[in-house]
Amino acid sequence: MVGGPSTLYPRPSILFFRRFTINDSQYTINGSSHERGKMMDIVVCVKQVPLTAEAEVTVDDSERDIKKERLVFDVNEADNYAVEEALLLTEKFGGTITLITLGPDSADKMLRSLLAKGAHEAVRLTDLRFAGSDAYATAKTLSGALKGMKADLILTGCYASDDGYSQVGATLAELLGLPHASLVTGLEILNGKAQIERELEGGTHELLEIDLPAVLTIQTGINEPRYASILGLRKAMNKPIQVLSLSDLELTESEVGPAGSRTTLEKLFAPPKGKGAQILTGAPEEVSAELAEIFRERGVV
Repeated sequence: MVGGPSTLYPRPSILFFRRFTINDSQYTINGSSHERGKMMDIVVCVKQVPLTAEAEVTVDDSERDIKKERLVFDVNEADNYAVEEALLLTEKFGGTITLITLGPDSADKMLRSLLAKGAHEAVRLTDLRFAGSDAYATAKTLSGALKGMKADLILTGCYASDDGYSQVGATLAELLGLPHASLVTGLEILNGKAQIERELEGGTHELLEIDLPAVLTIQTGINEPRYASILGLRKAMNKPIQVLSLSDLELTESEVGPAGSRTTLEKLFAPPKGKGAQILTGAPEEVSAELAEIFRERGVV
């Protein structure tokens, strides 16, 4: 067994084992070297999303976005689990948690709610030129900010509930030149390495051992996110939030927003409604005969 995190998720149906090694006894981001086994500096990428589960969602006049005036916004669900995983790691090893988000000034409320849980610092990337970024341009913008930060581990949620792309984490790792693992369902740090269990298709799991620093996208259900205390909320109100614009990053206008995007959203629309179900009634033999005839007419049999 590589890494041996057998206590994370006992008896998965199938296990695959791989080992990734990229560095020696020390690792460096932005010229800052840290010996393994010391306190961990963790960056968590979070996103503010609209809560649409119980809301009526309609497309706006541009046909490229939804009407957001009456929607409530909060932290993306999977990102909440990533923050909790960072809190658990720093409680065990010590260190710092820095939150980073790309969004408007209204995202401060989300950031303060996470600072209230125990995160130490927050950075908001805000610039009109960031608007309209696809997953690639978003990762590019985040990478521009992260290259100036000290980080032993970078965590994101496995997907964003508003678009479901699941692309930013992996793209960010590629842009930073770091190893990564997606859909992480179990995580331990042993001897300066990340012992990871991740979810694959069909109920299978994979165990990985990855040298730090690394980028991990966290799956929902890996832990149980805590609630912020009243005292924590009060303290978070006084914590500064660093705001960075494009001019603060080593990026050009052609690398962010629509200009830096690899995809273009042409049109957003609700899926068309299909026909209602056809109900067959009568005695079992009559229903069976009618069903067989329908199958023949439609070429099923």
